[in-house]
Amino acid sequence: MPAYKGKNGTWYAMVRYTDWRGEKKQKCQRGFETRRDALAWEAQLKLQKRADIDMTLESFYELYKEDIKPRLKENTWITKESIIEGKILPYLGKRKLSEITAKDIVDW
Repeated sequence: MPAYKGKNGTWYAMVRYTDWRGEKKQKCQRGFETRRDALAWEAQLKLQKRADIDMTLESFYELYKEDIKPRLKENTWITKESIIEGKILPYLGKRKLSEITAKDIVDW
């Protein structure tokens, strides 16, 4: 879906999707400085809602971080973050989830 320019000069994007229960939903986000930012938000939301196994490990980590971080204590999150960002993502971050095999994990 395209991005639109609002009356106040900022951009917004609207996305229609089907959720995990099969219900059709629509989401709108306003206040983007550029059209490119609005389209990037739209693409990220589509990946998130589609829950596709073809996303990269880095994209999955961003979704995981948004979901888990508010539920953990600060020190627990700092430990998890340092392990994931310092050890796992440099080796496997650019690979798609569907491409990661048990052999890759053992080699890592």
